[in-house]
Amino acid sequence: MHKHVRNVIILFVLGLAGWFYLNDGFKQDAADSVYLNAAIWTGNAAQPEAGAIAIKDGRIIAIGDSEAMGAFIGENTAINDLHGKRLVPGFIDAHTHFLSGGFGLSSVQLRDADTPEEFAHRIDEHAKTLPPGEWIMQGDWDHELWGGMLPEHQWIDMYTPNHPVFVTRLDGHMSLANQLAMDLAGITKDTPDVAGGEIIRDEEGNPTGLFKDNAQDLIFAAIPEASAEATDRALDAAIAHALAMGVTQVHDMADFGSLTAFERAKTGGRLNIRAYSAVPIAKWEQLQSYVDTHGRGDDLHRWGALKGFMDGSLGSTTAWFYEPFSDAPETNGFPLADLDELKADILGADAAGLHVIVHAIGDQANDWLLDTYAEAKKSTGNKTQRFRVEHAQHPSFAAIRRYGEMGIIPSMQPYHAIDDGRWAEKRIGAERIKSTYAFRSMLDAGAPLAFGSDWTVAPLNVMWGIYAAVTRRTFDGANPDGWVPEQKITVEEALTAYTMGSAYAGYQEGILGSLEVGKYADFVVLSDDILNIDPNAIEEVTVLRTVVNGIERYRAD
Repeated sequence: MHKHVRNVIILFVLGLAGWFYLNDGFKQDAADSVYLNAAIWTGNAAQPEAGAIAIKDGRIIAIGDSEAMGAFIGENTAINDLHGKRLVPGFIDAHTHFLSGGFGLSSVQLRDADTPEEFAHRIDEHAKTLPPGEWIMQGDWDHELWGGMLPEHQWIDMYTPNHPVFVTRLDGHMSLANQLAMDLAGITKDTPDVAGGEIIRDEEGNPTGLFKDNAQDLIFAAIPEASAEATDRALDAAIAHALAMGVTQVHDMADFGSLTAFERAKTGGRLNIRAYSAVPIAKWEQLQSYVDTHGRGDDLHRWGALKGFMDGSLGSTTAWFYEPFSDAPETNGFPLADLDELKADILGADAAGLHVIVHAIGDQANDWLLDTYAEAKKSTGNKTQRFRVEHAQHPSFAAIRRYGEMGIIPSMQPYHAIDDGRWAEKRIGAERIKSTYAFRSMLDAGAPLAFGSDWTVAPLNVMWGIYAAVTRRTFDGANPDGWVPEQKITVEEALTAYTMGSAYAGYQEGILGSLEVGKYADFVVLSDDILNIDPNAIEEVTVLRTVVNGIERYRAD
């Protein structure tokens, strides 16, 4: 064919295609929805700000200014005018106990009970609403609010003769049982302590009702398993709560029961949020078999991660340090697992290509885990390693440098800083708190920081997490300029940790975490522009809309 004729044909075809494209009803790329007149923080360094976004089939097909979106508007396109509101990528919470949170929404609420009397009163009132025999659980109490005195079963026995009680401290590492619960579990003066845990006893050796870390399993073993129906209701409640907070994906630190609950929700069309399920690391061979049979899920619900525990918590004095606690000099905490077994599980799971995620809080726990990860990097054939340390609360500065050098992900929860900051110094002293919740130092070391909540240990509210990371103002008002203020980070850095940082921590940075053409349309519209308001006002910002996979799943009244 003559070159000139060929060019004419090409131009004709392109012109015809353009005519079809510009006529409504014929647009091949007409968006399902567009959001105009927004202040978009994309999380994409190549295009950090935009004014509008177009979505088709759950994906972003265009992002730019509002005028440019006209090319993507067809007769069936839903048009949303945001009137200048701030729009950001959907928040990915890298650490939740999601089903527990769902159950907790309807449990007794003890988080702000600030006296022993109020603690007991709330349990009394809650018991009156329940049928006899039903367990009272969750609670999330904090004994530091009433001066640090630990609760005892006698505080609540008179109110709960017909209801077994096992309410947990907000960090999840210590729980209080009433006498009925201990009787059902067969706990007596002669019950021995367990490795990685402690039964608190009075001067005569009788259990006070408090069980720390692995000792909690003695009571958990007596608690009936929740029905599938109750579990599904709890999951539905948790999903609705998360969407109201702008959370479009959660990393769930749980078990196979939680994993299968997410799968039921997906099959039933009820899973309106993305999830990444982790199961206990001791079950890595079971997970490997599950992956071999079922794959690793899809972009709505995925699995392949394993959660382990190195130590306990600061609040329960069970975090594993080199030096004793300043206010409990008889202990420096302890590992929760047999170290040889935990190392074998880490190496085995990593060699199998599974994702290893381990909780470490104290400085000795962090060092041991980093050493083990270094050994795994040398000895296994897994080239896709993204080792994570959950919490990474109190490492030394030398350990922080290793996080960056080794590319280890510190999966941290900023709200803990303004919560624990009220009393952490009395527990570990002025020197050790310098590298506590060290967000600034982690970023400066080049560590790939990811943020989450640890819900229900802390609230799921992302705005409170960003406020905590940016201001570090403890909520008792004692640190108006920030607790350990040198560890503050910027709003943009905190946003990145909650979006792209957490997407990377779940191997999904190619499809989530920023607003770019081709990625999923997961985003949030906020009531105020958190990038330009006074950072101290961020805690008051609310979510107006939450969009997952291009579908509006939450809208404020």
